[in-house]
Amino acid sequence: MKPIIETRMLGKWRVHAIQAGGQKLDGGAMFGVVPKPLWERRIPADERNRIQLGMRCLLVEHERGPILIDNGVGNKESPKFHDIYGVENAATAVEGRTWLEDALRQLGVAADDIVMMIDTHLHFDHAGGNTYQDAEGQVHLSFPRARYVVQRAEYLWATNTNERTAASYFPHNFAPVMDAGRLELVEGEVGIVPGITLMPTPGHTPGHQSVRLDSGGETALFLADLVPTAAHLPLPWIMGYDVEPLVTLETKRRILRTAVEHEWLLVFEHDATMPWGRAVHDGKAYGLASVASGG
Repeated sequence: MKPIIETRMLGKWRVHAIQAGGQKLDGGAMFGVVPKPLWERRIPADERNRIQLGMRCLLVEHERGPILIDNGVGNKESPKFHDIYGVENAATAVEGRTWLEDALRQLGVAADDIVMMIDTHLHFDHAGGNTYQDAEGQVHLSFPRARYVVQRAEYLWATNTNERTAASYFPHNFAPVMDAGRLELVEGEVGIVPGITLMPTPGHTPGHQSVRLDSGGETALFLADLVPTAAHLPLPWIMGYDVEPLVTLETKRRILRTAVEHEWLLVFEHDATMPWGRAVHDGKAYGLASVASGG
């Protein structure tokens, strides 16, 4: 893969879908109980049974300033870790920069410009870029002036792990943010700034949230891991990583029904090729109606 920025207007806002890295995870884990002959038609597996995924972030040019939703895996993990999870995000060896950092520079946005960093949840591939490691091995906040926001339920889940969940949560991705007094914990559905609403979408984790953007009569929903790729639109196509899959099922049913009814633009975080599109229901299952970088 390579770093990609895809841009469109949503009402009065310019939004940028930034591919912050590549990732390869086991296809069986990504599709749960769905048999391989079915899911492999949509996303083929490599010799290690891994499928190509992305780590897409969304930058919103909001009137309050640049707002970033999720931030990829960051630069703190080892080469062994990158091999296991098929991580591609080092755009250049200079200063250890990642694809996300290079994309922001390309857009003319400095780390200090980000006014809000919304974490959909705190798994390493979504919140790893909350912080960065310098050449001396010290960890710092990636966006030192930003207001970081996550659901309280997610923070409590991330800081009270068990044998099933510990492999997804690395304290160096969020503890420094809390220690610096920059992490704001919210509860339930909340309008965090004009036009941006945090929506609890539990199932993948109990505190998982999606982000709804409303501007000029248009609505987009950053789904995060509720529907990680366009291939996951059918209701029973749920990841094996979800800790409460039946909760995911009901959350998907509720959210996708509303998205179809109101023709929301859906943003897919882990899809390697499709940044966004609109869903339809053909009477049997949900699928993608259209997808285009400009509309």
